Amino acid sequence: MALVAGVDSSTQSCKVLICDSATGAIVRSGSARHPDGTEVDPAFWWEALSEAIHAAGGIDDVEAISVAAQQHGLVALDATGQVIRPSLLWNDTRSAEAALDLIAEYGAENFVNNTGSLPVASFTITKLRWLKDHEPHHAARVAAVCLPHDWLTWRLRGYGPANESVHGPQLDQLTTDRSDASGTGYFNPVTNDYIPELIELALGHVPLLPRVLGPNEIAGTTPDGVVVAAGAGDNAGAALGLNAREGDAVISIGTSGTAFAVTKLPVHDAGGSVAGFADASGNYLPLVATLNAARVVDATARVLGLDFESFAESALSANEGSDGLVLVPYFEGERTPNLPQANASLHGMTLANYTPANVARAALEGMLSGLADGLEAVTSTSGAVSRILLVGGGAQSPATQQIASTVFTVPVEVPTPGEYVAMGAAVQAQWALSGERPNWEINISARFPSAHNPVISQQYRRYQAEVARNS
Repeated sequence: MALVAGVDSSTQSCKVLICDSATGAIVRSGSARHPDGTEVDPAFWWEALSEAIHAAGGIDDVEAISVAAQQHGLVALDATGQVIRPSLLWNDTRSAEAALDLIAEYGAENFVNNTGSLPVASFTITKLRWLKDHEPHHAARVAAVCLPHDWLTWRLRGYGPANESVHGPQLDQLTTDRSDASGTGYFNPVTNDYIPELIELALGHVPLLPRVLGPNEIAGTTPDGVVVAAGAGDNAGAALGLNAREGDAVISIGTSGTAFAVTKLPVHDAGGSVAGFADASGNYLPLVATLNAARVVDATARVLGLDFESFAESALSANEGSDGLVLVPYFEGERTPNLPQANASLHGMTLANYTPANVARAALEGMLSGLADGLEAVTSTSGAVSRILLVGGGAQSPATQQIASTVFTVPVEVPTPGEYVAMGAAVQAQWALSGERPNWEINISARFPSAHNPVISQQYRRYQAEVARNS
């Protein structure tokens, strides 16, 4: 049995799946934790990857491996291959002002037309500007810039500082892929070219950048001869792992929420709500992110004094639309729409509808309505979708799944819980090995035909608009 390996180096941890290359069945797996924080020394990622590979039984019998990882993080290298400073991760917001400065200097329309997206604090380009503005001594040393998955792929192939690697600091061996490059803020996902003027605008000079590989292109091999595929950003990895194709949308409910779709044509949203990313298959992956997702439910359940199962039962006992009770769930402000100073608010309260069951259901309807608005922003720029794949820890509740079918206008399918980012990396490894994208079967645990109730979205949007006006 031929084996391939997929890696998910996420913000919290590193997961490794060893899969049967013919079916995608998981043969063995391993994981290791990453340190907390919004800036991390990449050495910890390398240590965790090594630990996770060991926990998975090693890769001596594996033919190919690929790394998918958290997007956007800045890894700055000097001429000797040393990491100059701890990596600023996607969730490090100190570069928010840098994003505004770059937009003011380059122009919002130019950014959208040339990169597909408006930069926000998570994007790599804003972190480069922050580095130049706040740590100019570090900025001046930058010889190469790469992303977390780029750096790990480079290290897997035996490159790195001379005292830590087989081949030494050959910076010209750095590679990336379209999906991750499209989240930097200085890459054009249509022409597949970097934009040097944007790099210089941010950093003050143009460093070496990783070579951009195609979906099934091989980056190289490990020192032991294992084929190393191109790798990907985490959302693109998840799309591959879910076997998402054109017409599919993915709604992910975790700490934050994401809504993205696979499209053949690029997306340019002049309003900046939709990020026009590339995917890992040669297509595009327009994406909207929300700040308020699973924690909306956690907080409401805690206030009601209900455990997971009781909360779900209570929410499902209420009528659709929660009898007019509406939660606009901006507990942490919101990214989409861009209302960073907004607060959560409960609307439409009467003595008749202010019940625990309606509050529980309103929390789920509000969270899902925010994601539905995000998906509508995606589809308004990229075209309609025919089904939704509902994933993430927050998607496992029966109440979330059933209520989703009343909020979204297309059928909802719930894949069996799994490590889909790592699985997508394994898909990529097999694709690089064989030259053909594998069509591994994805198990669906639940299917819900659309039972869309327009009242839910109508009353949500009425109160959401009120919150937006007052924020």
